[in-house]
Amino acid sequence: MNTSKIQRLTLLIAIVTSIGLTGCAGMSHRQQNAATGAAVGGIAGAVLTGGSALGTLGGAAIGGYIGNGGR
Repeated sequence: MNTSKIQRLTLLIAIVTSIGLTGCAGMSHRQQNAATGAAVGGIAGAVLTGGSALGTLGGAAIGGYIGNGGR
């Protein structure tokens, strides 16, 4: 996958994530952090592994865990 496609994919994922996170108004601060961490981790995992589903899911899981405070 070339750099241009990765950049476009990353931008698209970030926009969709931003729109999706607007529904987090009723969540606790910790839940919002976990959701944000999962989104950022998923994007990072996708970019670092070239769009691999396992990399995306692994990044989301790790990001959610870290965003939740690692507890």
